[in-house]
Amino acid sequence: MSIDLSQFFDVFFEESFEGLDAMEAELLNLEPGKEDSETINTIFRAAHSIKGGSGTFGFVSVSDFTHVLETLLDQIRDGQRVLTAEHVNLLLKSVDCVRGLLGALQAEEEPDLSESNELKARFEAILGGESSEPTGTEENEVVSEAQQSTTYQIDFKPEPHLFKTGNEPLYMFSELAELGQLEVSAFHDGIPDFLEFDPEDCFLHWRFFLTTTKPEPCISEIFEWVEDDADIKIEACGGLFEDDTLDAQDTSAEPISNQPEQPVVETPANTSAQAEENLAAVQKKVESVKTSKAESRKANDSTATSIRVGIDKVDSLINMVGELVITQAMLSQIGDQEITESSIAALQEGLTQLAHNTRDLQENVMRIRMLPISFVFSRFPRLVRDTSQKLNKQVELKLVGEQTELDKTVMEKLSDPMVHLVRNSLDHGLETPEERIANGKDPVGTVTLNAFHQGGNIVIEIMDDGKGLDTEKIRSKAIANGLINEADDLSVEEVNELIFMPGFSTADSVSDISGRGVGMDVVRRNIQALNGSVEVTSKQGVGSTFTIRLPLTLAILDGQLVQVATHTYIIPLISIVESLQIDISKVSKVGKGLEVLRLRDEYIPILRLYDIFSHQGAREELDKTLLVVVESDNYKIGLLVDDLLAQQQVVIKSLEANYQKVDGISGATILGDGTVSLIIDISGLIKLSGLRRPGSTELLVDLKGEEAEPA
Repeated sequence: MSIDLSQFFDVFFEESFEGLDAMEAELLNLEPGKEDSETINTIFRAAHSIKGGSGTFGFVSVSDFTHVLETLLDQIRDGQRVLTAEHVNLLLKSVDCVRGLLGALQAEEEPDLSESNELKARFEAILGGESSEPTGTEENEVVSEAQQSTTYQIDFKPEPHLFKTGNEPLYMFSELAELGQLEVSAFHDGIPDFLEFDPEDCFLHWRFFLTTTKPEPCISEIFEWVEDDADIKIEACGGLFEDDTLDAQDTSAEPISNQPEQPVVETPANTSAQAEENLAAVQKKVESVKTSKAESRKANDSTATSIRVGIDKVDSLINMVGELVITQAMLSQIGDQEITESSIAALQEGLTQLAHNTRDLQENVMRIRMLPISFVFSRFPRLVRDTSQKLNKQVELKLVGEQTELDKTVMEKLSDPMVHLVRNSLDHGLETPEERIANGKDPVGTVTLNAFHQGGNIVIEIMDDGKGLDTEKIRSKAIANGLINEADDLSVEEVNELIFMPGFSTADSVSDISGRGVGMDVVRRNIQALNGSVEVTSKQGVGSTFTIRLPLTLAILDGQLVQVATHTYIIPLISIVESLQIDISKVSKVGKGLEVLRLRDEYIPILRLYDIFSHQGAREELDKTLLVVVESDNYKIGLLVDDLLAQQQVVIKSLEANYQKVDGISGATILGDGTVSLIIDISGLIKLSGLRRPGSTELLVDLKGEEAEPA
């Protein structure tokens, strides 16, 4: 019975990506000339694990590339080679390259080897004692290689249980063939009689003659994974193509090539062309194995995602289930008894306990989805390093609150908006070292990412100590772009908010980092899609802070139930500013017949929900209804409802997944009585009402009584 290795692919990919993240983090901490051995060892171990795993599973493109990568790291950690800035840059590019190769393999696609081949050539040039840039003529390189060639005799005799450990000799032979010209002889003297033959055991052993420019450690590393499961002997000997090659072989083990009836034959390699044919045959065999495994994997359709959960969370969940079972048993016992006054009291107590256990169980289940935000923060050291080099700026990145937990779903959608904000701080916020010195600042700028919990939300701050927002420049650009009028009297905070307008940019030139007029409006839109908000505070010459507020999870929502006619809707509590009874004397009509309420120093537009959703039988008199004041896009809107009901946590069900997208509605939930209640999307509701300009956050109506000019 053969083992289907494809069942382990998902684990391999997950661990490999974690290894690449660890490599990248350690490489960013490396300073040439100041590196410590433990950091180098951590990087080496990650590369070694990826190489070994990819070789085991037949991912030759990854194992071949990481092999040369590992060789360089091994020489650095052994002190044979001094680490340079060029090495660090190449190793970081290699991390990206391997990540791309693994991503293609995980998607069961053919990986693009152009980048890996280019990087591999540069690493081999470094290992050969040359510059990473190719120099000299091809003819001189061939002569140099021939002068450094050495022939090794390798005896490889595996234990019978080798196959059962998940190792495949064919892949090791392929790696050997990559090192140079290879001759292979297989021996069958260990094969037992038919009655004692076990097809899952390995009875063959091999002898190789390898002519290569690589040192002996490169050969030893290929067998590193099986050195405890085989007898391995590697010795330098004469030239590979001498006439006495076979005479030097062990006469006690007859080459299988002398037994034509056996399926395994000796591979002759008396010429360079024959050696190349041998290599091609081995590679073809490896590719056929990969193809069959890929087809098998497609048949099994093993595309499930996974998440790692701490054992403490699992233990807590098991305890909660145990409490729930006990409560259920108690209620069942009460149900079997005759109903009396005392049993009713016990039943009420049991139901209270059941509600308590259910709530605790829900909280513990939700904790399983919570991950530390370090999973997002970890990508920014590399981003800051690469971007600061492009901009010729010196930047220090500080990470605070990395263990703050956030729902996995929210986290996955948070990464792109944060990239925009960090790039914005690097490009627009921080000055060049010369400018900072001229302003009396440290030449090294600082970008700080901070995360913390606040109530039922998570708050993320992106702070820089740069020049801050130039309010005069923002105002001038906004006037030039027609976003505001020259006569508009805006506060500093209102001017700063203009950077979130679609198409707004203060960049003087277009680059690959910023200045195309897109980005900040996308940031706000994406964060609002997560039921969150983003705001900016800035002080010229001191710096800027972008603050993101998000719910801890998208699966559960704290909501206010409201009644509109005979229907029940849910308004997210995070959006509600206040609820009040309407003073008719403070209500007036403005352009387009819109009603507004003067509330303190603000004008609040009133939206009648029964009118927007076409409900009959709702209360229409303002003095007999309630107004729920909500906030969206820094505008306050009043939603007219018949009555306020309870506040409760609701489980969000997607309408798009089960029905279709509905304007003004973000989802639905099932209430305790089994009825379905729709969850209001405040931003979408404003658009549905026709109150906002299409594609803009600007209102069509001047709330002070004058209709705004058309877009």
